[in-house]
Order: sequence, then structure tokens, then C-alpha cells
Amino acid sequence: MNLSGKSAIVTGSATGLGAAVAEGLARRGANVVINFTKSEKEAQETAARCEALGVKAVLAQGNVALDADCKAMAEKALAAFGRIDILVNNAGTTKFADHANLDALTAEDFLNIYGINVVGAYQMTRAVAKQMKAQGYGAIVNVASIAGVTGIGSSIAYAASKGALITMTLSLARALAPEIRVNAVCPGFIGTRWFSDRFGGEALDRIADQQRATTPLKRAGTPEDIADSVVFFCAEGAQHITGETLIVDAGMHLDMAPMSRR
Repeated sequence: MNLSGKSAIVTGSATGLGAAVAEGLARRGANVVINFTKSEKEAQETAARCEALGVKAVLAQGNVALDADCKAMAEKALAAFGRIDILVNNAGTTKFADHANLDALTAEDFLNIYGINVVGAYQMTRAVAKQMKAQGYGAIVNVASIAGVTGIGSSIAYAASKGALITMTLSLARALAPEIRVNAVCPGFIGTRWFSDRFGGEALDRIADQQRATTPLKRAGTPEDIADSVVFFCAEGAQHITGETLIVDAGMHLDMAPMSRR
């Protein structure tokens, strides 16, 4: 998959999956905009790794929940590269809360999570759509979650937001065709700071071991595993695909339906 001459915006790309996606795109020749909110040092390091692969990388600080920041990010990409070919809506947030404890989430929690996970993706799409339409080409990938398909995950609000993102993928795929393709990737477990910051390194290792023991493919997901699937949707191998949702979880979802009936 050769993306030479293309340019991409990857939201939430200072660390974790977003950083792996940015590097995956850079490895295939795409120039990249590295977006961050607070992690400037990590964003600089990600940009340096991308540039070491022979492409240009620029930093864009911004919160996707703010429409002005989304527009500024698109303008920065155009100023740097003259075009916007790829958008990966990766930025996301959550609040960890037991699903059975309905008092653990407030309306404010829902609005904050939806503001980034759903509204942010919509605003970023709107910010790049005009340029992509004018070019006659664009690929957008929304990073959802297995939580949006199965109703599991860090909280009900998070699962609901990812379900909304999957539905929005279908709506946008219809609305933006034929010039722009819109697809979604639904990761399962990924061994990133998302887990270790909440539970600690030892707990992360235990979860990874459990994944290797219980998933059909006997694998614990890495950022690079998911990044490869995201990059696929950005490149020519997926030129005949839009409105698709791809679960990338080592087959974990295969055991969930029987379990729910027990």
C-alpha cells in the first residue's frame, strides 16, 4: 500500500493507537498531522519518528470537541501539505464506571464523552469534507470499539458513544459518497496506557495474558495490530469499501453471544 504524496490528519495521535496509526501511514509515504491536547512532548516524539521515515509531520494542538479547533486543524494540514486525503478520527475519552451502578454516571459525563467520541468525529469530518470533495478523493476512518457492538467496556456512556459512532459512520458513508469513503474499525483489547494508567502495569499484564489464553486467535492486541487495519481502510486496497465496520479483536466477540444466553 503506497500513500506517497497523500496527507493525513490523525486525531489523538501523540500516544497509543493514534501514534501507531500515524507511523503506519508515514511508513507508507503519507505526510501526517499529529494532534494532541496535552501530551506535547509525546506528540513531538511521534512526529520525529514519522519524519525519520522520510515524510513531513506537523503538530496541531486542539480539542476535537471544539469546532474551532477542528477547523484550525484542517487549515493547518492544508497550509502544510496543500491537500487532505485521509482523516482518522481516533481521539477518544471515557469514564470508568461499573455498568450495574447507574449512579456512577451523570449527564455531564455522557455529554463529555459524546462531545469527544461522537461530536468531535463529526466536526472533524465536516472540517475536511469540502477539501476532500474538491479533490475528488478522501478516506475517513472512525476508531470505534467492540464496546459499541457488544455493549461492554469501561462504562455504559462509552459503549453508547461508540455505538453512535458506528451508526454515524453509515450515515456519513451515504452522505459523502462517491468522493469520500467512510469506514470504522472496532478494536477489542489494546495494550496501551488506556489500561495501564487506570489499572497499573501488573493489571495490564494480567489482562494481556487473559486475552492470549481466551481469544480464538490466542493474541493480545497491540496498537500496531489495530493500526494496520486502519491503514488498510485508508489505502487503495479498500477503494471499493465504504460504510463498513471491522471488528479487530482476535475473535473475542465470537464467544460473547453464547455467554450472554447462559
